Amino acid sequence: MVEIMHMRHKFDIDTHLVEGLVLDHGARHPDMKKRVENCYILTCNVSLEYEKSEVNAGFFYSNAEQREKMVLAERRQVDEKIQKIINLKKKVCDGTDNNFVVINQKGIDPMSLDLLAREGIVALRRAKRRNMERLVLACGGEAVNSVDDLTPSVLGWAGLVYEHVLGEEKYTFVENARNPHSCTILIKGPNDHTIAQIKDAVRDGLRAVKNTFEDRAVVLGAGAFEVAASQHLKHTVKKTVQGRAQLGVEAFADALLVVPKTLAENSGLDTQDVLVGLQVEHDKGNIVGLNHHTGEPMDPYLEGIFDNYSVKRQIINSGPVIASQLLLVDEVIRAGRNMRKG
Repeated sequence: MVEIMHMRHKFDIDTHLVEGLVLDHGARHPDMKKRVENCYILTCNVSLEYEKSEVNAGFFYSNAEQREKMVLAERRQVDEKIQKIINLKKKVCDGTDNNFVVINQKGIDPMSLDLLAREGIVALRRAKRRNMERLVLACGGEAVNSVDDLTPSVLGWAGLVYEHVLGEEKYTFVENARNPHSCTILIKGPNDHTIAQIKDAVRDGLRAVKNTFEDRAVVLGAGAFEVAASQHLKHTVKKTVQGRAQLGVEAFADALLVVPKTLAENSGLDTQDVLVGLQVEHDKGNIVGLNHHTGEPMDPYLEGIFDNYSVKRQIINSGPVIASQLLLVDEVIRAGRNMRKG
């Protein structure tokens, strides 16, 4: 699973892959560490704050001692949850240089944060649900909904957790996981336009990889497939049909050459010279594509240039359908004009 995050910071060349997770918020206690290494990660969805009852109720007391007892009773349930987390931290971290990080989907009140900070625990609250799902994939462990019967087996692991402050925004990086099944592509750029361009390019690349895994096949790129298909239609398929159908085969073959022509035009090359060179090589039995740097034919397999099979199939299937629809529109318009003349 891949997460795409962006920061309006530095330059586009600073975009990089984070083998872990980037959370768009930080710790909420000033005394918590900003950078910890060798961390056990507790991923939980537990309310660690005092919650008012849904039923309206009144409590009356006659002296200060009774009031203190009531306050302690209200806090007891939350404090017991915090103590269980602290006990687990002591169990796995005492006597070592390991640290402990709590990432909670629900809230953590200031008093609970203070108790955790005293024990050297870094705690993040109000984490997004999508981050909680990715966190388990990246760091391992399990997401728990209760602090009862906590064991070390529910903990994940990260080699480095640190907070990065950018203006008023805080980001928490969880990196160096042992066997991450989720990662983050952190996109950086000086302005929104650059970030949007990089984000589109990254998404296109990820979709291409996804299509490759689903198709279990690729097609040679750089215009090699289109030139080979065009030559096959002209030299082989055209001979198998009679009459006006040959014109349709030839038109379809010429239409396929739009791809190598466009590649040549975008590279500032002469389209006629490029097409002639590619067709000569294909007639010799060499499957070649266009090298847009030199304008010469090259082997796309050796250069590692491939296209998605599903994309090529969609182009071939949809091209004739769209052309037929456009021709049908022309026929309808022509028929309407003839009716008005009549």
